[in-house]
Amino acid sequence: MSARWRSLIFLIILNLLTLQPITSSPHPEFPCKPPDHNSYPFCNTSLPISTRAQSLISLLTLSEKIQQLSDNVTRIPRLGLPAYEWWSESLHGIAGNGPGITFNGSIPSATSFPQVIVTAAAFNRSLWYSVAAAIAVEARAMYNVGQAGLTFWAPNINIFRDPRWGRGQETPGEDPMVASAYAIEYVMGFQGGNWRNGGGKRRVLRSDGGGSGNGDELMLSACCKHFTAYDLESWGNFSRYSFNAVVNKQDMQDTYQPPFRSCIQQGKASCLMCSYNQVNGIPACAQQDLLQKARDDWGFEGYITSDCDAVATIYEYQNYTKSPEDAVALVLKAGTDINCGTYMLRHTQSAIDQGKVREEDIDRALFNLFSVQLRLGLYDGDPTEGQFGKLGPQDVCTSDHKALALEAARQGIVLLKNDEKFLPLNKKGISSLAIIGPLANNTSKLGGGYTGVPCSPTSILEGLQTYVKQTSYAAGCVDIPCNSTEGFTEALSIAAEAEVVIVVVGLDLSQETEDRDRVSLLLPGYQRALISTIATASKNPLILILTGGGPLDVSFAEKDPRISSILWIGYPGEAGGIALAEVIFGDYNPGGRLPMTWYPQSFTSIPMNDMNMRADSSRGYPGRTYRFYTGDRVYGFGHGLSYTNFTYKLLSAPNKLSLLGSMKTESESNILQEGGDKLDYVHIDEVQFCDSLRFHVQVSVINNGGLSGSHVVMLYSRVQKIFQGAPEKQLIGFNRVHTVSYQHTETSILVDPCKHLSIANEHGQIILPLGDHTLMLEDLKHNVFIQT
Repeated sequence: MSARWRSLIFLIILNLLTLQPITSSPHPEFPCKPPDHNSYPFCNTSLPISTRAQSLISLLTLSEKIQQLSDNVTRIPRLGLPAYEWWSESLHGIAGNGPGITFNGSIPSATSFPQVIVTAAAFNRSLWYSVAAAIAVEARAMYNVGQAGLTFWAPNINIFRDPRWGRGQETPGEDPMVASAYAIEYVMGFQGGNWRNGGGKRRVLRSDGGGSGNGDELMLSACCKHFTAYDLESWGNFSRYSFNAVVNKQDMQDTYQPPFRSCIQQGKASCLMCSYNQVNGIPACAQQDLLQKARDDWGFEGYITSDCDAVATIYEYQNYTKSPEDAVALVLKAGTDINCGTYMLRHTQSAIDQGKVREEDIDRALFNLFSVQLRLGLYDGDPTEGQFGKLGPQDVCTSDHKALALEAARQGIVLLKNDEKFLPLNKKGISSLAIIGPLANNTSKLGGGYTGVPCSPTSILEGLQTYVKQTSYAAGCVDIPCNSTEGFTEALSIAAEAEVVIVVVGLDLSQETEDRDRVSLLLPGYQRALISTIATASKNPLILILTGGGPLDVSFAEKDPRISSILWIGYPGEAGGIALAEVIFGDYNPGGRLPMTWYPQSFTSIPMNDMNMRADSSRGYPGRTYRFYTGDRVYGFGHGLSYTNFTYKLLSAPNKLSLLGSMKTESESNILQEGGDKLDYVHIDEVQFCDSLRFHVQVSVINNGGLSGSHVVMLYSRVQKIFQGAPEKQLIGFNRVHTVSYQHTETSILVDPCKHLSIANEHGQIILPLGDHTLMLEDLKHNVFIQT
C-alpha cells in the first residue's frame, strides 16, 4: 500500500473517530459563548488583536496547539472553542470542493458566475470587484446558517503560462499585469472593504472598538494561490506533486511573482497558499526565503496554508527529507502555518520529541492563524448579532446576483471571427435554427472547475429557443471526447433543414481540470469532422461556438468560408446560455478579449516543464505568452471583435519625462558625474519619487458603426531592442468603456513609469530604461522619451 493511500485511510478514520463533521445547522457554533466562556481575555473586543491572540495561545496545551495545525480543527470543550474548518472554496461562486461547504440545508444553491478566465476576458475591474463582493455576501450568508466557513481559498492567480495547463481556466490569464489587477479587485471585494446589500448600496466595515479600531476587520478571508510558479498538473512523466520548477531570477521577478505581490500589497489578502511543486530544487512550502519575502518585503499579515497534502508530498513524493518529522519541521520553520491535511497533526509531536520542532515554532504559526480568525470576528460573540448577522438565505441567488452573473457572461464572450458581418442574426428574420453539439443542451458542465450548485442554470439550447421557437437539437457527438461518429446522421438531418446552424464544441472537464493537463491543442476526437460534415450540409455558413478554458487550434475554421462566425464562451456559468443567445441575436454587442494567446498545435512540441518565458533562438525555443512568444498564433492575446468598429485619437500624453528631481540625491550626483557618457537605464530603487512621474494618457474612442456597445481599450508599451530580454510588448493599462454608435467616448489611463515602463534584467533587478518608450493603442503609436 502506497504512503499516499495510507495517509488517505488515516484521514478517513481520523475524521470518523475524532473530527466533527460539517453539517448544516440553523446557526454556526461560536467561541466566547456566555455565560461560561465569554470571560477569557481573547473574548475581550477592547483589547488589541495581538494581545487576544497571544492570550488564546497561552491557554492551550501542547496537544491542543498541535490540533490547530490541520484544516479541520477539533473542538476544545474546556475553553468553549467549537470545531472549525479552514477549507472552503469560492473561485467563481461558492463551490462544493472544500469540506467547509455544504448545500444540504436552508441554502441549496449559490450563484454560479463564469469561470475566472471568462470573467477576465471582460477586462473590467469594477465587474471583477462586484462579482467578488456578491460571492462574499453569499458566503457570509451560508456561514450564518452553518453551511460554510469564513476562510476561502481563492483566487487562483498563477500565470497561464502553457496552453495545455488544466487549471489555466481558473486564472485571469497569461499577463502578470492583468492577473495582478484581478487579484486586487477580487480580494478587496471578497474580504469586505465594502460590501453590497440587496439594495446595491455599499457599506464600509465599521471600526468601532479596541482591536477593531485599526481597519483590520475582515468580512471573509481570501487566499492568494498557489505560491509560486505552479502551472503543471500531469504532463508526461511530470506531476505537480513532484515537479521542480526551475525559474530564473528575471522570469521570477517580472512574470511569476507580480500577481502575488499585488494580491498582498494592494489587495491586502489575509491568506497565502504555498504550492505542491519545488521551486529551484526546494519545496514551495519549505522555501523560507520566498515565504518570508512575502512577510518582510511585501508586508503580508495573514496565515500561510499548504496546498492539500503538500506537506506530505515533501517526504512521500519528492523524497526531499529523510522522515515525516523533517518535513513538518522544515515547513514550520520556513513559515507555513497550517497543513491542509493531517500530516502535521500526526507528526508534529514526534518532531518535538526528536528536537526538530520547538513549541515556539507552533506558537508563531498559531499567532498568524488566530489573528485572522479574530479579524473575522470569530471570537466576538454570536455572529448573528454582528454587522453581517442578518445575511441569510434571502441574500443568496438574489435577482441582483443572477443579473450580475448574466452581465459577467455577456462581457466575457469573445467574438473571434465574423465574416461578412454574418452576426448578429435578425431576430425577426430567422425561421429555424439547428443546434448541434454535446454541451448545447447541458447545464452541468458550463461552470468549469470549482463549481457549486447553480441557482438557475440555463442551457445554450434554452437560451436560443427564446428567440426562435422552431429550434431543433442533436448532440452530434455523445460527449466532448467525441470518440465516435454515431450521432452524425441525426445532426446532418436537422442541419440540412434549418435556415441557420449553430455548432457547439470545444472542451469540458474531461479534457482539462485539476490534475489533468492536455496533450493536444486540437479539438477532441471527431469534433472537427463533425464541424466539416455539418458545414457541407448547411444552407448557410454555420456559427461555431467554442467552450473550455484552454486555447484551441481552430485555424481550419478561421480559414473556412463555410464557417461565418466563431465565438468563444469558455465556461460561462449559469447564465451562459442566455448571454450567448443575446450576443448571437444582437441584443448585446460583444466586447470581450482573449486573456491568453491561442497557439497552433505545433506548440505542443515545446516541453511543458520548460519554465522559461523568453525566446531562445539558439535552441529553437519560441518563448511563452504574447510578451515573449515569437512564433505563429491562431489568435493573439487581446483579440476580440465587435459588431461595430473603433478608431482612436490620442488627446494627451507627454513627449518627455525627466528623472532629475525624482532620484535619490546620491543617484543624481552619480548621474551628473558621468561626464557625458550615455546611461541606458536607472534602477527603480534609485527613483525616490515615482509618484511625481505619473502621467495620464487621454484617449478618444470613436465608434464608427451603427451599434452601441462596450469596448476594451488596451494600452501597451515597448522599449528599445538594446535591452536583452525585454518583452516584445507589454500591457500597461486597460479600460472597458461604453460607446454610442457614431459618437466618441473619452477615457484616461494612468501610467506609472516605475511600474509600467520598467523591466526586469537578467539579475532579477527592476530597471527603468532611458530613451524612447513606445506607447501603442492598436495601430496608434506615441513615443515618450525618458531622460535623466
